[in-house]
Amino acid sequence: MILVPDLQDIERSAQSDAERKVARLLHLVPSSDAVAFHSVKLRTAPGKQMSEADFVVLWRGVVIVIEVKGGGVKKFEGTWYTIDRHGDNHRLNTSPIDQAREAMFALRNILKEDGLGWYPSEAIALTPDIEHPPADVGWKASHWLSKESMTVEALASAFDEIARSAADAPRGVRPARSEELRNRLFGQFSRLPVVDAQRGAVIDEQNLATDEQARVLAGLAKNDRILVLGGAGTGKSVVLAEAAKQEAAAGRSVLVTFMSPGLRAFFEPRLEGRSVVVREFAQLEDSRLYDVVLVDEAQDLMYPEAMDVLDRILVNGRANGRWRMFLDQNNQAHVDGRFDQEVFDLVREEGMEYDLSRNVRNTRAIVHMVQEYLGADVGDPGIVNGERIQWVPALDGESRAHALRLARSFKKDGVPPSAIWVISAAAEDSLDEVVDGVRLVSPRVAKGLEAEHVVVCDLPAEYSDLTLAALYVAVTRPRVSLHVVCSDSDRRRLQSLARRVGG
Repeated sequence: MILVPDLQDIERSAQSDAERKVARLLHLVPSSDAVAFHSVKLRTAPGKQMSEADFVVLWRGVVIVIEVKGGGVKKFEGTWYTIDRHGDNHRLNTSPIDQAREAMFALRNILKEDGLGWYPSEAIALTPDIEHPPADVGWKASHWLSKESMTVEALASAFDEIARSAADAPRGVRPARSEELRNRLFGQFSRLPVVDAQRGAVIDEQNLATDEQARVLAGLAKNDRILVLGGAGTGKSVVLAEAAKQEAAAGRSVLVTFMSPGLRAFFEPRLEGRSVVVREFAQLEDSRLYDVVLVDEAQDLMYPEAMDVLDRILVNGRANGRWRMFLDQNNQAHVDGRFDQEVFDLVREEGMEYDLSRNVRNTRAIVHMVQEYLGADVGDPGIVNGERIQWVPALDGESRAHALRLARSFKKDGVPPSAIWVISAAAEDSLDEVVDGVRLVSPRVAKGLEAEHVVVCDLPAEYSDLTLAALYVAVTRPRVSLHVVCSDSDRRRLQSLARRVGG
């Protein structure tokens, strides 16, 4: 069964050993369709405190909301208590079953407001440390699971019985399609991590998974070959990291690969401790086979020789194996790699295609600037907050020095140095150095990554496919603010470029 978040994250974040015990068991339940979401917080009504479901399980089209209680549980003189390992009693406001029901109804209201049709749902209690559940007329015996259900076979059988007991849709009410329900649950409960997040309105807006990202995550278990298309800032790398966790949790041998060397620093911390190999494409060895390969910035590898390598390292080959390719169809491939349209057309025929069209990195001002000057589609500008783009004048030949001075002024204003990049749009591939505490990089090093505040300098003296691609990478890296240092002649060339794009 798929766990969201994965088992390693649940082991770290769960509030009780009982929840960890249940998570380990759910992880072992053999099912490619079932998914369990852990620690789901739900607002019961406006202004009220949050209700929480320990687990929400989608099982054979039925939503099962689970309340987990470790230790003992008893009812005395009409009041419910839990009993800890020291024998001390702790009063509960209501029974575990009623807690699960409250969360179930809260979820139903949220999804109803979201336009989802009717779906079957059940609320159950799971007490893994007691031999037999307490008897009560307030619930079905099948809906309180105890120690005897704490095996893979028994738990799967119990879920089957609970699903069979779920009510059918009322007459005249539109039921939700199973795939729609699955996608909505992923959208409600998948929270994708933020890179180097500071506080502020822009960062807050970037915390939520988009509906499209949720569809990709929901579709992973059902499709062997997936092609995810999205412009810069649509969250491809973050979704890829979550996808790699799912694949590793399913017991598969997993490779994450890419052309841009800077992406290693992005993926390794996010996949640390998991059975995932993170390796640059140039360092791959044909001698090792993988059950699944995930490729980031796959537009860099859309040429015959690269596809041949993937064919050799994938179990069952590229045409019949299991892969996930994430790519930007804009002109980034000119920065690092090659893009062959015929190869791309062939790959499209082999995989299920998903689009990411909502930009979750760049502010609206940056998205509009990229569209105006470069004619590139980086998605709909979902982030409305953020500063306007700052055009900073400089003399010819002095833009880099001016950019570094500007970046140092950010530091003096309290911005952490790690949140500031200066990107030289015309720099050589390998440029990556720290100047007076400020990181100065080339577009190739920055490609696929992001920073909160970016200062772009050294604009191209003329625009070709290569220099356009480099500028595209540079101006789509920032999350919060973008400053472009340019001379009068730089600005005139940009305006001429905008007229060509617009015409």
